Amino acid sequence: MSHEHGTDGRGRVLVIGNGPVGQTAALCLARWGIPVLVLDSRPERDPIGSKALCQQRDVLDLWAACGAGGVATEGLTWSTARTFYKAKELFSWEIPDPGRSPLPPFVNISQARTEAILDEAIAAQPLIEVWWGTEVVGIAGGKGDGDERATVVCRSGFGEFEVAGEYAVVCAGSKGGPMRELLGVQFPGRTFDDSFLICDIETSLPGWENERRFYFDPEWNPGRQVLIHPCPNSIFRIDWQVDTDFDLAAAQSDGSLDQRIRKVIGKKRDYRIDWVSVYRFHARSADHYRVGRFLLAGDVAHLVAPFGARGLNSGVPDVENAAWKIAFAMKGWGGPGLVGTYETERQAAARENLAVTAATMDFLVPQTKKARKRRKEILKRARKDQKAIPLVDSGRLAEAFWYVESPLTTRDPSRYWPGRPPRGQAPTPVPGVILPDAATEAAVHGKARVRELARDGLLVLVGDAVNTLEVEGVLSSVVPAGLPVRVMHFADLGDDGVVAAGLQAVPEELWLVRPDAHTAACVRTPEALADAVHTLLGH
Repeated sequence: MSHEHGTDGRGRVLVIGNGPVGQTAALCLARWGIPVLVLDSRPERDPIGSKALCQQRDVLDLWAACGAGGVATEGLTWSTARTFYKAKELFSWEIPDPGRSPLPPFVNISQARTEAILDEAIAAQPLIEVWWGTEVVGIAGGKGDGDERATVVCRSGFGEFEVAGEYAVVCAGSKGGPMRELLGVQFPGRTFDDSFLICDIETSLPGWENERRFYFDPEWNPGRQVLIHPCPNSIFRIDWQVDTDFDLAAAQSDGSLDQRIRKVIGKKRDYRIDWVSVYRFHARSADHYRVGRFLLAGDVAHLVAPFGARGLNSGVPDVENAAWKIAFAMKGWGGPGLVGTYETERQAAARENLAVTAATMDFLVPQTKKARKRRKEILKRARKDQKAIPLVDSGRLAEAFWYVESPLTTRDPSRYWPGRPPRGQAPTPVPGVILPDAATEAAVHGKARVRELARDGLLVLVGDAVNTLEVEGVLSSVVPAGLPVRVMHFADLGDDGVVAAGLQAVPEELWLVRPDAHTAACVRTPEALADAVHTLLGH
C-alpha cells in the first residue's frame, strides 16, 4: 500500500468509511472505471457480531453485478414472513416478484461475512485502494458549489496530510457524527427510549429454518414482542423488547438470559450464544445529503428502526445512485444538475423508510394508554376477522424505492400511480419503479439476467411495433459520445416475456431504463424518448 500524498485527486473519488455501504460505493464506482481511494479510521476489519443480517433481493442483485454474488449463494434463503398473536398465527405472506428473478427474495447472513465477501471483490478490483488507520479530521475544500475537488485532512501513523478526489462519498456509518459536523450537516429526528435485546444463538429449531417469525405478546414475553430470524450454520437471531433499564451483564450472570432463551427454544435443547447486544432505535435523517462535492450515504445520512430491514438495504441503493451520477459527471455524460438529484432522490427514499418504520414502531411500542388499548383490540380482532389483518404492523420488509416523482423521471399520463402498494404486493408499473428482473435464456449479450443489461449505461426496451433502427438514429443525436446505450425488443430478452408482462408493456411503447435498473420513462415515439434521455441525464 502506497501512501503517496499531495496528488490533486483528479480522476478519482474518495470513499470515507469501509463498512458494507462504503465497500459497495467503491465497487460501484470501479464498475464505471473510476479509481477509488477508501479511507477508514479503524486499524483493520472488525468481524464481531452479525449486525445487519437481512439482505433484500434488489441489494443482492447489485452485489452480484459488482462481483459479490457470494452473499446471495452463501446466505440462508427465506421467503415467508409469519406473524403470531400469543400462540395463534394471524397471517403469513411471501415477498412479491413482478419478474422472475433467479435471486432469492431475502437472505440472512452475518454482516461480518458480507463484508468479507465484499472485501474479496475489492481485492480483485485494481481500481480500488484501501487505507486503514486513516481518520478524516478536517475538510480543506469541496464544500462549496464552485469547488473542483473534495479535499480532506487525514491523520494516521504517517502524521497529518491532505487527500483529494473529484468527489467524496461519506459512508461513515452510525458513528459518523464527526463527519456530519465537519460538513455542517444537522441530523434531526428522534431516539426511542425503548430497549431491545438481540441474541444470536446456535441451536436446532426444526421447521423454523426458512421463515421469519414475529410474535406479539407471546407467553415468554408478555405484553411485548419477539422477532426470530434464521441464519446460516444453525444460527437463530432472537430479538426481544425489554425494559428500558435492562442490564445485560446482570442477566448473563444471574441466569435470567438463559431462562429467557429457554422459554423460546425449550428447556432441554442445547444452544450456544454466538453474539448478544442491547440497543435502542433511532429515526433520523440528515438535512443535507450533499454538501458541494461530498455525498452522504447509509447510516451517516439516515437511521431507521430495524423492523423491516431498511437500514443496509437502503444504504446500498444510496451508493449505487451516487456512483452512476458521479461517474456520468466525471465522464462528461451528465448535465450540471445530475449529481444534485442524488439528494433529491435519496432523501425521498429516506422519508419513505422513516414513515414506514415510524408506523411500525408506533404499533410495536405504543407510547400512550390509548395506543396500547387500540393495539390490543386490533390484535384480538385479527384472530377472527381478516379485515383487521392489514392493521397489524409487524414491519413492512425492505423494498426498492420508486423514483416516480424524481426530476429525472418522465411521467406517463396514461399510467396512474396510486402510491405505496399494500404489504406483499408489487408496485403499479409506472416510470420510476425498478425494472422486473428475469434470467436470460442464453446469456444475452453475455449477461445472465435482464437487469445486468441495464447496468452498462442506458437500456431502451421496445415493443414489437417499434422500429429499433429509427430509435437508434434518434438517440445518436442526444446520447453523449462514449455513453453505452442498448436498444432491444422485449421479445429479444430471452426471458419468456416476463419483463414485458411485469411492466404491462404494449407493442407501441418504448421504456427507458436507468443505469441503476430503475425505469425512467414510458413513451410512444422516438422523439419523446430523446426528450426523456435529456431529462434523465440532468440537462
